[in-house]
Amino acid sequence: MQMNDLPSTAISVSQLNRRVKALLEQGMGRVWVEGEISNLSRPGSGHIYLTLKDDSAQVSAAWFQQRQRGPAIGFKNGDRVLAYGRVSIYEARGNYQLIIEQLEPAGEGVLKRRFDALKLKLAGEGLFDEDRKRPIPALPGQIGIITSPTGAAVRDILSVLRRRFPAVPVILYPAAVQGDAAPGELMAALATAVRRAECDVLILTRGGGSLEDLWAFNDEQLAREIAACPLPVVSAVGHEVDFTIADFVADVRAPTPSGAAEMVVPDQGDWLHRIGVLATRIGRVGRRALEDKAQELDWLGRRLLAGSPAATLRRQEDRLREHSGRLRSVMRQQLLERRSGLQSVSAKLMALSPALTVQRSLGRLAQLRERLSTAARDQLSDTRHKIAILGRTLNSVSPLATLDRGYAIVKREATGDVLMNAASVTTGEDIRARLSRGEIVATVKKVIT
Repeated sequence: MQMNDLPSTAISVSQLNRRVKALLEQGMGRVWVEGEISNLSRPGSGHIYLTLKDDSAQVSAAWFQQRQRGPAIGFKNGDRVLAYGRVSIYEARGNYQLIIEQLEPAGEGVLKRRFDALKLKLAGEGLFDEDRKRPIPALPGQIGIITSPTGAAVRDILSVLRRRFPAVPVILYPAAVQGDAAPGELMAALATAVRRAECDVLILTRGGGSLEDLWAFNDEQLAREIAACPLPVVSAVGHEVDFTIADFVADVRAPTPSGAAEMVVPDQGDWLHRIGVLATRIGRVGRRALEDKAQELDWLGRRLLAGSPAATLRRQEDRLREHSGRLRSVMRQQLLERRSGLQSVSAKLMALSPALTVQRSLGRLAQLRERLSTAARDQLSDTRHKIAILGRTLNSVSPLATLDRGYAIVKREATGDVLMNAASVTTGEDIRARLSRGEIVATVKKVIT
């Protein structure tokens, strides 16, 4: 082709890449892509660049920092993942790539979406509604267990049942609890239990495990069989944090196999206590009924005796004795009242007797003499006490009391003047010192002023 044959409407490379980008983004939309991570790169910008590949192809992918959620740093080369995003093109280089918006491990992520979709579907049909679920009997006559006969779940359940209420018999309906064949075997065991109709409650159970391990209990047909089961079904699958579709559709969900065993049977100690209480109440009611009948019999016997001629004669004798007693009581009361009046008059006469008046006056005189003598003694004692206080006060201000404390009164021998200043005496002059006991006459040898 010659240059002059080229069309005049040619576009640039940038325009071409831009149009391809628009076509890819508008035509493909957002998709889930499963593949293995390779060429994982984490530059300082925080974005993650990688290649998704399978056995025969690969595609570049970019996971920008603002889109990253969860443990993004945990992914590594060789991990099999599910990537959700839009198909685009890097215009500067023309590279076709997947812009990742969500990245999660493959396998469990797919199962989780299937689980959520089935859960939403069955909930919409009303299979999870509480009003369609049956109550568990308080004391079942027989318990059925649908599980693997070699698993730990059946051992845990049997151990709890033996401890709580060993009298309740148990029937095991064996079935696989993991793998592709498990849902069919579980449904067959459930159908057998329904057909034989020998149990009052069924426990559908297995031990803990991953989501894949528990997937048999997320089977849609199994869920519908559980919902249609005429017997109450307790689902005890996995640990307390594990949830399956069977848990939602069953009549009761137990957190563990041991918890299911505790739900379906009561504690025999509590029942024995209740039986003992009921026996005590029955005995008490029986004794009360016997006592009531005995009392009624006694009352009828008394009525029969009360209507006989002998009883009438005894009643008349009793009335005669009663009237005689009342007559004697009235006579004694009148005698007592008259005797009391006589004693009152005698007391008044005695109170007006001259001899008694003189005797009271003499007693009063003796009391006044005693009071006068006591007052004189008290007055004399007070006077002595006051004199003693005054003597102590006078002694405390006496110069003699000062001498008793070691001081002395010094006088001039010749004149008897009290010396107050050492400068007023001369050497060789005689002085006299008054002490607490006695006096001293001395001659001044030296004067210190």
